[in-house]
Amino acid sequence: MVKDFMAPQKIHWIRSNGFLIGLVLAVLLAFWLPGPGSKNGILHADILNNFGIALILLMQGVSLAFEKIKDGARHWRLHVCVQSFTFIIFPLVGLAFHFMMPLLWPSEPQAIREGFLYLCVLPSTVSTSVVLTAVAKGNTSGALFNAAFSNILGVLVTPLLVHFLMQSTGETGSFGPLLLKIVLLTLLPFTVGMILRNYVMDWVDLHKIWINRISNLVILIIVYTAFCNSVEERIWQTYGFGLTGLTAGYVLLLFGIMSLLIYLSTLALHFNREDAIAAYFCGVKKTLAMGVPLALVIFGSRSDISLILLPIMLYHPVQNGELGY
Repeated sequence: MVKDFMAPQKIHWIRSNGFLIGLVLAVLLAFWLPGPGSKNGILHADILNNFGIALILLMQGVSLAFEKIKDGARHWRLHVCVQSFTFIIFPLVGLAFHFMMPLLWPSEPQAIREGFLYLCVLPSTVSTSVVLTAVAKGNTSGALFNAAFSNILGVLVTPLLVHFLMQSTGETGSFGPLLLKIVLLTLLPFTVGMILRNYVMDWVDLHKIWINRISNLVILIIVYTAFCNSVEERIWQTYGFGLTGLTAGYVLLLFGIMSLLIYLSTLALHFNREDAIAAYFCGVKKTLAMGVPLALVIFGSRSDISLILLPIMLYHPVQNGELGY
């Protein structure tokens, strides 16, 4: 009886956390079999990832339900609060982390600090922010507007912020070629997706589960290839696996600081309960779905890109609270 009762719960847990389980398996596969996904592997990771990036951004554009966000557009104080946290306060906190972490963690790899900066300039999630806001009986239309709007802004604003913050920390690079790559691999397919939605809206909404599954599969492939390169270059042998535990500690600290700042801000702004809930769930979250492909565009085929991705990969389960969402 107990066994029969527990089996459906286990199946539900696995289904609810399939993407997180997939992330772990993708990383383990990279350590076990790095050859195919490495730079010169049979999967031709550079070509595969470029196609995957464009595909994900195309599906992001097609999936954004603009027709449903009109009701939330009038809550301008909520929008200013959320977008300020997403693209101003979060990056400033990330910059503080960048300069603070070497004092507390002298042996920390440069790529981890870049990863925290990158995490802090990403846009919010869409589905999770809206779902959790709805479950908590918050302002769902306001959450949908802000999450969607931050993703639209993030396609261009996130790379610009990364470039600006890297310059402020002394890590300069040429931005012209990067801007062209952003336009071709992210902005163009994202815009095409938004245009196509007018013609395939009903079909997309009907098959949204499968679109999400395809997007998640592409993300897992990108994560696999990113870790393959780091394994081939012996990055993890250099720094050791204790690096993951220390990074997780800083992720928890960052999440706690941002949660507190958002809570205090909603009190100071005298938000009602519904707006405060929407502000929290939109303001504290960062998208892994857009974060992984954008990282490849911004940081290229660096051998330590897995370290850059590590903070956002660890932040993903933390921000979701209960893993069922």
